[in-house]
Amino acid sequence: MIGVHDLTVSYGSLPALQGLSLQVEAGEFVLLTGPSGCGKTTLARVISGLIPHVYRARIEGTVSVAGLDPRTVSLPQVAAHAGLVFQNPAVQLFNLAVEDEVAFGPRNLGLDEAEVMRRVAWSLASVGAEHLRGRTVRALSSGEKQRVAIATVLAMGSRLLVLDEPTSSLDPPGARLVLETLERLHADQGVTLLLIEHRLGAVARLARRAAILHQGQLVAEGDASEVLSDQVVMDRLGLRADAPAWRLDWEEALRLRRYAPPAGGTPLVVLEGVAAGYREQLVLRDLDLAIYPGEFVALVGDNGAGKTTLARVIAGLLRPRAGWVRFAAGRRLQLGRHVGLLFQDPLDQLFCDTVDEEVAFGPRNWGVFDPAGHAETLSHTGLTALAGRSTYALSSGQQQRTALAAILALRPRLILLDEPTLGQDWGHMSRLMAFVQELNRSGAAILLITHDHRLVREYAQRVLLLREGRVAADGVL
Repeated sequence: MIGVHDLTVSYGSLPALQGLSLQVEAGEFVLLTGPSGCGKTTLARVISGLIPHVYRARIEGTVSVAGLDPRTVSLPQVAAHAGLVFQNPAVQLFNLAVEDEVAFGPRNLGLDEAEVMRRVAWSLASVGAEHLRGRTVRALSSGEKQRVAIATVLAMGSRLLVLDEPTSSLDPPGARLVLETLERLHADQGVTLLLIEHRLGAVARLARRAAILHQGQLVAEGDASEVLSDQVVMDRLGLRADAPAWRLDWEEALRLRRYAPPAGGTPLVVLEGVAAGYREQLVLRDLDLAIYPGEFVALVGDNGAGKTTLARVIAGLLRPRAGWVRFAAGRRLQLGRHVGLLFQDPLDQLFCDTVDEEVAFGPRNWGVFDPAGHAETLSHTGLTALAGRSTYALSSGQQQRTALAAILALRPRLILLDEPTLGQDWGHMSRLMAFVQELNRSGAAILLITHDHRLVREYAQRVLLLREGRVAADGVL
């Protein structure tokens, strides 16, 4: 189904893949993993024909997908055989309504309307998104957009699915539904699956074969259980194949104890009776919350619970419809200087030409640039070697680290991290979180929004569970 031989892909003078050879037979379920920036997404783009038809790159070697060369045939011809779910769902959604988005592909295949509607209903149900059918795409959370993006590909009925981190923005129930759907597609319908993932625990038992990339080259390949149990290789590359913790509910996974605020402490930020939303949709409802200096708080909950909306309210990007937000000493901390927010989509906040300029921009803008601190930020975020590279020539994981480094460079007093695990292997994530911990120990408050139980257990002190726009639980680990 997929044949790649001696494939080398370069963006300008920068090689992304080097002499890669990989075969995926029809009906196989293959897991592809490796450190951030190792070339996984580049391979997906070549297989789907996006390279060279959309992304400019120099290609050497041979590529075959269902007997076609994706470099020479049109994108619609490739799409008829291979469906690609992007790492960032926002870039492949363009219709106004969810139903129209999912129906777009089948309609362009010339199917009758009854079959189109059957596929829409089935694909949305497969990812647990039936309730989103009548919604507008713009009103969805990132996790909800991820489900819809997967549904659009499922609706096409392709015999080959290439999925680039499809669970990265999903809550535990959503991730479970998607993986169960992929398992059924593979077992019952013989669909060929190439799954790119960093969250290896749950997919390890599903995939029959695994391949690991490093610096654009294949460094391990074979039976999935054997490859992922090679601790020498896994440790060297910063990869972890943990148990599938997201199959648990939050309450079951964390078992929180009652939270007590610091005695005599003054909150850094207080929200009281806050209601907020978008247009006609109310997301936060009568929400009360206080965060203290030096706290490391994890904000968890299912997709659409209001986590990102809460972060935007605290950061001053969204005005509450009711209630109020008060900062330390009754004054608003300076947005961008004292309050730093990492967006889910790094492209929403990257605007400089190079990584070095991006990370240095904030400190220079505020007149606090320090060469030693700048070097420390680049080092802790694993960006030193990438400092001269264009921000748009990076992988999604590298772009996420750059956006985070630009925030941390100002050493803010309140750091809001909205799903920082996007595109990150555990090695890079550990180094990032170690730097965040240093800032936390120096007095900065951290609000970490994540679906990753592992990240919560290893780093958070306090956990907030958000449900339907309200704090449903507030406890400590």
